[in-house]
Amino acid sequence: MAATAMDVDEPGMAAAANGQPRPRCMSGYVDDGSIESHRYYLARRTLLEMLRDRGYAISSSDIDLSLAEFRAAHGQSPDIDRLRISNSLRSDPSKRVLAYFCNPGPVKVNSVRYISGQIANKDGLSGMILVLQGEMTNQAVKALDLFPFKVEVFQITDLLVNITKHVLKPKHRVLTDQEKQRLLKKYSIQEKQLPRMLKKDAIARYYGLEKGQVVKVTYSGDITGTHVTYRCVW
Repeated sequence: MAATAMDVDEPGMAAAANGQPRPRCMSGYVDDGSIESHRYYLARRTLLEMLRDRGYAISSSDIDLSLAEFRAAHGQSPDIDRLRISNSLRSDPSKRVLAYFCNPGPVKVNSVRYISGQIANKDGLSGMILVLQGEMTNQAVKALDLFPFKVEVFQITDLLVNITKHVLKPKHRVLTDQEKQRLLKKYSIQEKQLPRMLKKDAIARYYGLEKGQVVKVTYSGDITGTHVTYRCVW
């Protein structure tokens, strides 16, 4: 009589009566690497995409790096100093931005001073993005005003997903100053008459928009079809 019981060859792998391994359960496909490295990988990829969409010279090979390739280069516990991104604008190479990952935990004044010392001799820097893994104290926030350029602050959790790729998000495109003026002239309106978008809006933060900039928003739907509107940042 043939055996009906299953023999276990190794933990988590059951063998059928004919000796052939059964298909793996879903848990077998779960990422077995560190959560830490996965978070850094996702956040850094979104940063690269964000900088590319802002017009910085980001190579496709950096964005398309797989999780396995990232771990091969940085390990399961990446050194955050090696995760920094520094690139120039395609239209103006003299303008360069630095994306800087902060250590886990609260960011205090001393942390900001340390970062300031790290970049003190970096010429051509016109902006910086700080990626936090904890809260920033009020004193540290005030200390950011000491930098001679714009400093943007993102929590690492804000960067785990690229919001512009969400299927429910309409397509956004930032207008140039010339396109903005043509729009206002075409409809004989002032910018204050356009629908508003707050600077703290997730899309405005993604593109690093300033007050007065205008975004073209294109909605597409099976029922409503294509609809275009414009929003001015306030």
